[in-house]
Amino acid sequence: MEKINIGYIGCGFMAQKVHIPNFSSIPECEIIGLAEVRTELGEKVQKRFGIPHLYKDHIELAQNTDIEAVAVSADFALQGEIAKDLLLAGKHVFMEKPMAVSVEQAQVIVDASQKSGKKLMVGYMKRYDAGNEIVKEKLTQFRKTDELGRLTYARNHAFGGDWVCNLDTPMDGTDEPKPSAPQKFPDWLPEEYWGKYIGYLQQYTHNVNLMRWFLDAGDNVSIKAVDLNENGYTGVVIFDMNGTRVTLETGHVSHYRWDEHSQIYFQHGWIHTWAPPLLLKNTPAEVEIYRAGEEQEITRPIPRPSWTWAYHREAEYFIKNLRNPEPFRSSAADTLTDVRLFEEIYRIFVDQQESGKK
Repeated sequence: MEKINIGYIGCGFMAQKVHIPNFSSIPECEIIGLAEVRTELGEKVQKRFGIPHLYKDHIELAQNTDIEAVAVSADFALQGEIAKDLLLAGKHVFMEKPMAVSVEQAQVIVDASQKSGKKLMVGYMKRYDAGNEIVKEKLTQFRKTDELGRLTYARNHAFGGDWVCNLDTPMDGTDEPKPSAPQKFPDWLPEEYWGKYIGYLQQYTHNVNLMRWFLDAGDNVSIKAVDLNENGYTGVVIFDMNGTRVTLETGHVSHYRWDEHSQIYFQHGWIHTWAPPLLLKNTPAEVEIYRAGEEQEITRPIPRPSWTWAYHREAEYFIKNLRNPEPFRSSAADTLTDVRLFEEIYRIFVDQQESGKK
């Protein structure tokens, strides 16, 4: 495979701690350009990773015709605007979630991908976790063979905890101020809800996206009920995903690890998976398969290789699949559904809150 030259936009926490080190470790690609508006910080990161070219912004980087693809991590609304510009400049794009903060912004990004013929992949690393890939494989098998009976219910519980886990990857810093970012939100959303909305969206878009993938739901998803506390974060949302009732349980706990798990129920058993702390390297999700009925058996399948990191696997997937014509597993078009669902959740939540004031 001919080596793929990529660029990177941004030198923030996720860039320095996760994405730049991961892409730098993949033999099939090389980071040849870095863009950072904070000049001193950009120079430090460029030097540490041996990146040949430093640019003042993504527009300047996009003019380098040797760069085939670009990875982006920036402020929530800003990174979507950067991704759109890069697509229209003829670059394939990998970007952090969320892809967009509104359906309107998301559709513009999808349109840019279709117009340019360039692919965009959203960093939903849970879809690339080796343990979750086992869950997906077994779910597909059990629904085809009917060996555990009918699929009856699914739930995702996510209260979080310590997601960094003392990750000791070096990180450069300077006194330069963080660049300003555009304030883009759905037109209908009152300003007093902006902070709550982005906090809920950026945290739980991973979970909704994962459950849709597990259940092959695509865009066949609707909101059945929303019951969130006044903070717009803690509570329960009920979905219909491709005919299956799915609950999302959200909140916060000061846990020393990471409190997140998914469980998919059949008539005669379940598949249960526990997510590792997000930045705990080389630790995939744990998987339990329970066969009820006559067997009454619990098994714990182990991925091969056993010790991998979802964040590294998503970077490898991006490079491996960049040049083929198939859409990415977490494509722009698929991600549009997640953005739609979060707008719908918050429409219901805001209506509930405003009605309660009357």
